[in-house]
Amino acid sequence: MINRFIALALALVVCAAMVAWAQEKQEQEQAKPTKTEGKSDKTTSKDTEHPVVVMKTSMGIITIELFNDKAPITVKNFLGYVDEHFYDSTVFHRVMSNFMIQGGGFMNANPIRQKKTKAPIKNESDNGVRNERGTIAMARMPDPNSATSQFFINVVDNHSLDRGVADPNGYAVFGKVISGMDVVDKIRAVKTADAPAVARSADKVISTTLQNVPVTRVVIESVRRMEPKK
Repeated sequence: MINRFIALALALVVCAAMVAWAQEKQEQEQAKPTKTEGKSDKTTSKDTEHPVVVMKTSMGIITIELFNDKAPITVKNFLGYVDEHFYDSTVFHRVMSNFMIQGGGFMNANPIRQKKTKAPIKNESDNGVRNERGTIAMARMPDPNSATSQFFINVVDNHSLDRGVADPNGYAVFGKVISGMDVVDKIRAVKTADAPAVARSADKVISTTLQNVPVTRVVIESVRRMEPKK
């Protein structure tokens, strides 16, 4: 009788233990993120820190990675123009073969005409990213916080443009070319000359002459975000 009682008690203990273990296992499985969720989060983080844009030009395609983690204000501003298709049918209006190629401000018209832009942004040249070959930075006026839509791609190392070197304010780098430097090098080699242009000064439109303008137009046909990998 005693043995039968002990056996019954042991069976109850084992059963209770198995129930508790099953409940704990179920809770652990429910707490785990699914594989799809984990993959999605990783992709979102990468896209947020380093979005990529594809710039289609009349001389080829340039793919650019943007440093949102280093220059969030600048990248947000740039992507705002991209999403509005602002850069479509603009030109590289300033090309200096041993310095940089600049675009993003003038329409492909006769003569080239400067587009109206949004408000200027804060200069993020203190982000520690240097003006080196293949990087993209914001063009601006003497006022350090005057950048709007225009950008330039460094074709050589231009450390003199870094903050605190030749200019205490410097020029903000916000990305780099990851594909298409051969296209950049083709653009830097084009023949240039002085050319007439219609520019904007505050709310006024003025006729002027620009230097280092490609004789044969180098057109930015479109700039679009690259779709994230799934």
